Order: sequence, then structure tokens, then C-alpha cells
Amino acid sequence: MAATAAALFGVSESAGAQQAAWPQQPIRMIVPQPPGGGTDALARLLAERLQPALGQPVIVENRTGAGGNIGTEAVARAAPDGHTLLLTTNTHVTNVAFFSKLPYDPVKDFEPVSIVGSVPFVLGVNAASPYRTVKDLIDAAKARPGVLAYASGGPGTPHQLAAELFKSMTGTDFIHVPYKGSTPAMVGLLANDVAMSISAINSMLPHIRSGRIRALAVAPAQRTPLLPDVPTIAEAVPLPGYKIDIWYGVLAPAGTPKAIVARLSQEINKVMADASVREKLVPQGLDPSGSTPEHFSEVIKFDLVKYRQVAKEAKIVAE
Repeated sequence: MAATAAALFGVSESAGAQQAAWPQQPIRMIVPQPPGGGTDALARLLAERLQPALGQPVIVENRTGAGGNIGTEAVARAAPDGHTLLLTTNTHVTNVAFFSKLPYDPVKDFEPVSIVGSVPFVLGVNAASPYRTVKDLIDAAKARPGVLAYASGGPGTPHQLAAELFKSMTGTDFIHVPYKGSTPAMVGLLANDVAMSISAINSMLPHIRSGRIRALAVAPAQRTPLLPDVPTIAEAVPLPGYKIDIWYGVLAPAGTPKAIVARLSQEINKVMADASVREKLVPQGLDPSGSTPEHFSEVIKFDLVKYRQVAKEAKIVAE
């Protein structure tokens, strides 16, 4: 009995030593978007703050292409030892609507670690347009189906899914005008070439503040402190259940030990709760947050069902 207890105690000590030894080398944080964008900036801030907590350098590596699928697949195929992470957005789930075959399974090939923040979407129109409320816009679209247009950052972007969800829930028919990125989409809205866009607040906010774009509503479930007087789409129409934003999250390869995932989640949550981090990110339109791995897993599964349905109703054909 004593020998058995000693043996068990020895196993426990060994397991604890292995856990304490992690990380044993620099950690790669792969970002499936190019340098210089919001995701890249968030990754570099997170990497900088995690390094002293983990005792190893956290190196941001940009692997772009195929709508984020190249970088995402690299993480799915990496060794599940806690030394390779993915910082991505909800394109991780929306890509199922636009690609007929992904080189990874967004659920089975990953261990969710933590949500790290979200960016609210805003329904905006040109300040010179006659639409002063969301109801004005809906009424005009219903009076002239297939005439008014919306701008997106391109096919397969959250902007498109946000507008298609709006169309589906309001029974309207807007024409989709895809631009090559969110910045050109804003140029189109500023030129009054399209009737509206539902885009990330960090793209719209400078133009809202300058008076060139009119914010009719925000797309999250709650109002944002950055535009406290602007109602949500759900309350403005009213349109109960309408909600969309961009979330950012960290994932690890499937099979990464639960103890490592839990430690990573704990340290990431500490970073995102830090007041100095909030001071940097909130003015840029990003709301820092944290979550448990279990909650992040639920969000991913829920969004997969949601966006598949939006794509089906919009008759979006996956390539």
C-alpha cells in the first residue's frame, strides 16, 4: 500500500514537473492576416504582455492567403505541445460559408483557449443621404427592391454576412457591391456610391466623428460606449435577435494538454483585463475581453450554425 502510494506520488510529481517545464521554447503566435492590420496589432500587444508571464518569447508570425486558411491550417497541423497558437477572428467560422472544402475542421482540429476581444459593427449611411433612421432605410429598400446597394470589404467578409443577415431578417433586397477591403468600401460609402454599409466601428468611427457618415445603429446586442447615443439594430427597427460583430480569439492545435490550455487562458485573461491594455484598445474600437476555453468553444459552435444558415438564405455559393 505504501509502495503504491509512493509510486502514485512519484507519477504526480513527474506530471507536475512536466507541466511546470512548459513552455520550453519560444511560442509562435500565427496570425492568418497580413502585418499592419488590427489582428496583427492585437497579436503583437498580446505577445508582448504574455512574454514575461510565460518566461519565453512569444513570436508573431504572419501567414496569409486563401482567406486566412493557410495560417489556420498551419496551426491545425502543428505539434499540440503549447508552443504554437493561432490568433484569429470569426473568419474561423464564417469561412465555412464561402469555401466548399476547408483544409481543416474549425472545431475538431483546435482547442479553444480564450476570446480576447470584439469589434462592434455599425450600420452607416452617407451623411448626405435622406435616411435618418434604420426604418427610413428599410422603407426605401422595400419601395425599390433590388435598387439600393450595400458595400462590403469583399465576398466572404463579415460585412457581407452582416448585411445579408439584415436583409433576411427585414425582408429587404439590397444589391451587394464587394470592394477589395474595408478601406475601399468606406471610400464607396463616402462617395455615396452605395446606400449603406454594416462595417467595423474602427473603419467607420473617424468618418462618423468628422460628420461624413451618419451612424444609424450598431450591430451588437448592446450599445457601445464609443457611440452611446446610437441604438442597436435590434432596438432601432425593432429587430429582436439581430446581433453581429467581429470577435478575436486564441486557439491551439487539437490535443494540446488541458493544463497548458488552462494556463494560457488564465494568462490571456489577465492581459486583457489590464487597465493599460484597455486604454490602448478601446479608443481603436476594440473591446478587450476574456473567456474560458469552454465558453469560447460554445461561441464557435453557435456561430458555425448561425453563419451557415445566413449563407444558405442568401444563396451564397461556396467556392
